[in-house]
Amino acid sequence: MLEGIRILDLTRMLAGPYAAMMLGDLGAEVIKIEPPEGDEIRRMGPPFVRGESAYFLAVNRNKKSVVIDLSKAEGRALFDRLAANADVMIDNFRPGVLARLGCAHERMRALNPKLVLCSITSFGEEGPMRDLPAFDLIVQAWSGAMSVTGEQNGPPVRLGIPLGDLAGGMYAALAVMGALVRRGRTGAGERIELSLLDCLTAMTTYLAQYHFADGRVPGPQGSRHMSCVPYGAYRTHDGWVVVGVFTERFWQGFCRALERPDWAQDARYATNERRVRHRAELEDAIQTRLGERASKEWLARLQAEGVPAAPVLTLDRTLGLEQLALRGMIASYVHPVAGEVKTLGDPILRRRPAAAPLLGEHTEDVLGRVAGLGREQVAALRAAGVV
Repeated sequence: MLEGIRILDLTRMLAGPYAAMMLGDLGAEVIKIEPPEGDEIRRMGPPFVRGESAYFLAVNRNKKSVVIDLSKAEGRALFDRLAANADVMIDNFRPGVLARLGCAHERMRALNPKLVLCSITSFGEEGPMRDLPAFDLIVQAWSGAMSVTGEQNGPPVRLGIPLGDLAGGMYAALAVMGALVRRGRTGAGERIELSLLDCLTAMTTYLAQYHFADGRVPGPQGSRHMSCVPYGAYRTHDGWVVVGVFTERFWQGFCRALERPDWAQDARYATNERRVRHRAELEDAIQTRLGERASKEWLARLQAEGVPAAPVLTLDRTLGLEQLALRGMIASYVHPVAGEVKTLGDPILRRRPAAAPLLGEHTEDVLGRVAGLGREQVAALRAAGVV
């Protein structure tokens, strides 16, 4: 898909590296530019795999690492040579940092008018929150995502996956792809500026629209749905199952599976709108009935009726699913230090990934092939602490 596209990845931590990794999964050559001390998440842990951060390994596959000290004039000149031969540059510095490093977007565009520039910040480059520091947790709190997560009357709960960061990474990858398509028509690059707060708030979708519609403030949803009953997690005799009844056809099958034909005939439950109105009494009745038998039996009966249902798996059981293995979602690569590393696969092309790089592992190769430097020149820059 993106073979022949070269991306300079100046990002740190999670959101930016995730965006660049997605583009690398699609075939782009991703050159990760790191300071001499490396990306901070190289030291994030435990756990570590033979000294390598599992966190770093998770979001930096299919990349090449080049060390450049951008605080030095020689480093900035070297970066210019790479930028002149790149298609995309992604950064997630705070507003103003890139300019202080001598890599302001205006300067990069003047150097290479075809360059697509993508910046990811916490809150955007203008407004009263512009300079506030943030990570995933902070963005989840500001976005309202934490206010609708967890059970009613419980404390605020962070989403178990870092969606505050991942949303920004996914929108960034999508935006870069769109900019590359437009560049193919116009021949010109462009500037993309994204905010993690904007991206995660956009993912509140119908919950925000509900508030616009009726002014009500949604609270913690647990596993339930504001507009659909039954929908959520229910305790069985030996565990938990989830059920999603989105249509009346599923409701009829649900009643048959639970051997409660009287529910299907009850006027209070005849439509989803009525079931929502009588949510409390119906949910209690469903919970009582499902608690009478084991999960395996209920799942077999529900699936036989075509009703969407599933067990609530722990992550280890999910990663052991035959379905994921057959789809190539459980992958591996050989790392020069960590050895054979099992990792998640790419859900789009499902190719075997290349290893996450060691710090500076590809410096000489990239500087020679992309910047046109000879070995002696690279050695001199290394001796001067530039690379």
